[in-house]
Amino acid sequence: MDSKRLLAPPAPIYVATHQEESPHCELEDLTPSSTTDHSPLSLQVPSSPGGKSLAGDTLRTRADSFQSTAETTRSRADSSNSKAETARSRGNSDLTTLRSRFEGDDLSTEEALRPDKTNEKDFEVENNPFAFSPGQLNKTLNPKSLAAYRALGGIYGLERGLQTDLVAGLSVDETTIPDKIDFEAATSPTTSKKPLDARRIIAQDVIVTDHEVKGQYHDRKRIFKDNRLPAKKAISIWRLFWNAYNDRVLLILTAAALISLALGIYEAVGQPPDPKEGKSLDWVEGLAITVAIVIVVLVTGLNDYRREKQFSALNAKKDDRQVKAIRSGKSVMISVFDVMVGDILHLESGDSMPADGILVSGHGVRCDESSATGESDAMKKTGGAEVWQRMVDGTATSKLDPFIISGSKVLEGVGTYLVTSVGVNSSYGKIMMGLQAENEETPLQAKLARMANWIGYLGTSAAGLLFFVLLIRFLAGLAGNTDSPAKRGQTFLDILIVAVTIIVVAVPEGLPVAVTLALSFATKRMFKEKNLVRHLRACETMGNATTICSDKTGTLTQNRMTVVAGLLGTNINFARDIDLGDEDKTVLTFTAAFDRLSPSVRRLLLQSVAINSTAFEGEEDGKVTYIGSKTETALLTMAKEFLGMGPVAEERAGVEIVQLFPFDSNRKCMGVVIRLSSGSYRLLVKGAAEIMLQHATLELDDVSVESLDTTELSKAARDQAAASIEDFATQSLRTIALLFKDFPQWPPAGAETLEDDRSMAKFEAVWQDMAFLGVVGIQDPLRDGVTQAVKKCQDAGIVVRMVTGDNVTTASAIARQCGIKTEKGLVMEGPKFRQLSDEDMDQMLPNLQVLARSSPDDKRILVSRLKNLGETVAVTGDGTNDGPALKMADVGFSMGIAGTEVAKEASAIILMDDNFSSIVKAVMWGRSVNDAVSKFLQFQITVNITAVILAFISAVSSSKMHSVLSAVQLLWVNLIMDTFAALALATDAPTEKILNRKPTPKSAPLITTNMWKMIIGQAIYQLLVTFVLYFAGYDILGYDSRCASLNQTADAVMHCTDTMHTELNTMVFNTFVWMQIFNEFNNRRLDNKLNIFEGVLKNYFFIGINCIMVGGQVMIVFVGGKAFQIKAIDGTQWAVCILCALPCLLWAVVLRCIPDSYAKVVFDFVGKIWLAVARPVMKVLAIIFRPVGKALTAVFAPTKRFSKRTVAKLSRKKAHEVEKGAADVESADGSGSEMKNLASPMTPPQPRNTSAEFPMQPPPITLTTAS
Repeated sequence: MDSKRLLAPPAPIYVATHQEESPHCELEDLTPSSTTDHSPLSLQVPSSPGGKSLAGDTLRTRADSFQSTAETTRSRADSSNSKAETARSRGNSDLTTLRSRFEGDDLSTEEALRPDKTNEKDFEVENNPFAFSPGQLNKTLNPKSLAAYRALGGIYGLERGLQTDLVAGLSVDETTIPDKIDFEAATSPTTSKKPLDARRIIAQDVIVTDHEVKGQYHDRKRIFKDNRLPAKKAISIWRLFWNAYNDRVLLILTAAALISLALGIYEAVGQPPDPKEGKSLDWVEGLAITVAIVIVVLVTGLNDYRREKQFSALNAKKDDRQVKAIRSGKSVMISVFDVMVGDILHLESGDSMPADGILVSGHGVRCDESSATGESDAMKKTGGAEVWQRMVDGTATSKLDPFIISGSKVLEGVGTYLVTSVGVNSSYGKIMMGLQAENEETPLQAKLARMANWIGYLGTSAAGLLFFVLLIRFLAGLAGNTDSPAKRGQTFLDILIVAVTIIVVAVPEGLPVAVTLALSFATKRMFKEKNLVRHLRACETMGNATTICSDKTGTLTQNRMTVVAGLLGTNINFARDIDLGDEDKTVLTFTAAFDRLSPSVRRLLLQSVAINSTAFEGEEDGKVTYIGSKTETALLTMAKEFLGMGPVAEERAGVEIVQLFPFDSNRKCMGVVIRLSSGSYRLLVKGAAEIMLQHATLELDDVSVESLDTTELSKAARDQAAASIEDFATQSLRTIALLFKDFPQWPPAGAETLEDDRSMAKFEAVWQDMAFLGVVGIQDPLRDGVTQAVKKCQDAGIVVRMVTGDNVTTASAIARQCGIKTEKGLVMEGPKFRQLSDEDMDQMLPNLQVLARSSPDDKRILVSRLKNLGETVAVTGDGTNDGPALKMADVGFSMGIAGTEVAKEASAIILMDDNFSSIVKAVMWGRSVNDAVSKFLQFQITVNITAVILAFISAVSSSKMHSVLSAVQLLWVNLIMDTFAALALATDAPTEKILNRKPTPKSAPLITTNMWKMIIGQAIYQLLVTFVLYFAGYDILGYDSRCASLNQTADAVMHCTDTMHTELNTMVFNTFVWMQIFNEFNNRRLDNKLNIFEGVLKNYFFIGINCIMVGGQVMIVFVGGKAFQIKAIDGTQWAVCILCALPCLLWAVVLRCIPDSYAKVVFDFVGKIWLAVARPVMKVLAIIFRPVGKALTAVFAPTKRFSKRTVAKLSRKKAHEVEKGAADVESADGSGSEMKNLASPMTPPQPRNTSAEFPMQPPPITLTTAS
């Protein structure tokens, strides 16, 4: 009997001559130049053994739509589908006269596969067991070329040449390829890979997860590489050291230190020592400054190295994902990095293509290739078998497109495709290799960098003013200065060094570093708590989120669905473990209800559940289960338990599917058309119950009789069905209705068809006057802890809104259970919501809590209007159509389990467990990042103010023009500020108490009133203590009387006085550092609460860093000596230092007791006065120092250019040597697996620069963030 069947994916199609004496027909050479046999031809499809079909369904491509028998040869002219120019008998046609109509049709094989000059080496492969080189495979794309596809022998030539199987895929046992195949053998249609009866259609019933491919596919990796791009060459630690040192201020300080060291050595060696002072040790200070600079550079470089390592690890996790391939006849989940050329991959709506390839088979596949080609239209894909057949028939046109481009997105349809290029050889890989990814700068980093510049300007101004004041004093005293020229030069350098060191201290380069440290720490910890951060800015923005628009299914609920109630026809109710609340209604058990159905109705119900479904049988955690949409798996479970359904693949294999209507989130349903044994057609539809009921006008006359006669759906029956749907919804059940309709032909007479395929009907044209079969209620329990998580968000000032596709009743019931819906909260349906004007929408949004029956476009509109109202919006999404909303939101959360690849790429954070509670964790860590930055900012500005003012005033007041804090001491203080404090304050883990405050508005300043209160208050205390010690300590501590009591010479008394001053300066320095250590504890809290030690024992970083600072300070005081210009002090002096510094903690208590409102009034008044005075001063300073800045830039510009050129040359030389070495190894043993940096033929050749290499990842998505 003739058959017309559609299978997805289909078995390979062979064009064969009919030979009655042999059941196995050999392939005939159908190329125009070699056709000599004119025997009758037909297309043969292998039968489906055991009734099984690939992918567990029976979707077949249009390429299989034909009617033929071995006895029938028909003239193409007699076929209604033939073209006028090809009307001739297949029996006597000369195929050399048939002409295709596609671009490049006239090209020869050599011309179609001719190498481009930029990638000739892709065509040169030694010891290649495959028929094709990577370059030849790439010719099918870049641009798309049907001529190259034909030259490679079409889909079957590729199958043979790549030594794979279009049905069973690669063998999991493959290591090396023992048998070599040449180009001619692969592309010749006379070469049959297997007898036709050996072609098995493999069922996609068993899923083997996490399949290891280590050690496999040796030759494939050697020839075609694997699906990895070379990781972006990590910046070497030496380059990081150089970057840390390549700072203008440090370079100036280095120059001054070296000059000071040279002068000191000259004084010590080239000048006779002063009898009074002994041998000169001025060189020690220059050496100490140099060593201090080295330490600062080393610590900064190591810090940056650690940060780079952390982000590299996170990027590797971010880029990896699982894809579904067919290997050894079974569907397996493999890492995207393990995809090989020759693999057969499944594709479905929402997938992002991991590699280039050719569509083997599919149904309704359309792809968005805009990210790869710039083409904005959805590109319809045609199966490779059909394209090849059209080429053979001479009817191929340029519109045929079997090409799958890596990086493109599947918008709709299902199918399989053959991988032809991976990694650096793929289209997407070549594009990415030509780019250079840098770590993104977050908005907070940018704001802090600007603030750091302003603080630096103020510090530089203070340093410049100090330099000029001391320089004037120095010049004025030159006339009476009897020191040697070297000594006077040293004095001038001391002035310069102190001024430059003040700049080093004043410039808070640690601010952006603090953000980076906090983000790296937070993202690493968030990953452990099931939040994979794809964009760093999302982490800090999430801390200030004011509203969360959450999906229901899988996020608020467990996504473990079970059918617990239902209605068969309009009068048979059944339920279990649930009270429908109507005592007058007869409610049967599941078994009793389904026993009332006749065999034909049971069969109809089974078809509605099993055939109209994309779920399939598989294995998870060692147990056989259903895999796919949880709604569909619940229906399949019901069918298995009560309808006697066998394996899904067998149920589908016996049904001929004509057309699929994939699920559409706008119409809330999906459908399928099957061909019945009688020759008629049946449309099966399932979807949202209340919407399905609107499209039903008929119902089964009697579900207990064999005939499927229908009658008009009366108003009473409709009301009864609507009431049941309402009852289910009030019990928080998802309601799914089943409809059907029979047609005598397909497409139905008069029905509107698709423009590009007239054999397919438009869904809207047939989705009417349907027969109502029944409705089921599906229960999806709430996740554990979701109610508490919602409550935490609300306590934190975050409004939680539910956005769901469920009906109003179901959505409201679940929202109440979660705690989202309140008495005054509004519930609205998507269709009504989108009809509102902007003004009406803005007016009702503050009270909107549930948006039911919403489409992805409704979610996008909701996010847009909320942002327009100034909200910081987080939104969850899992579907392809959620992409626009996820991109538009300030923070987009995609689902790691249920989410499509498109949704994941559009999101900023991936919830790996799909759990709403994980969003709360993200809020906590986001606030922790912002708090860490504020803590560090508060700490550093306090040190800045104190250190700069102390150094300035002490230097100006000193007769020797020396600051109480020497240059080396200031560098130690700078190390404490910029590195140690950043590490200590950025690593406090958040507690749930962090949620007990409202979000910070976007307009809030970086430094709050409370922070200013603590900064100014602590600076006043520290300056007061240090000034008292510096100016009055000599008398208070009795140093004057101690020296005067010595009965020695005047020189001895003077030496004693100098020693006492050194001791006093040491105490000032020691007290100053200890005040910073104690103040660091004060800065662990940003509020006015007093417990600054809360959680400190849990932060090992904080404890460790403070131990390092304390140990370093003690060591400096005892052994610092001449290098730090200090003297070891005794126990009494240590006690004085500690007792002077310790009250910082008590003073902070006093400051916290001052209301912020009082402090704000004072600061506003002082701020106005400050601005009135500072603006003119800043203008004057700008006029003075602008020429100085330009001069310094001009002086150091040649040096900077030289250093950059030198580093660039060394990098290129090293990269070239590494590449050459890898190439030598590969050519020597023939098994090199390292990828080469291949230039894209689409762009001019790029210079080899390993810094341009980075892991494969989707293009970065910029999200709007809090500012």
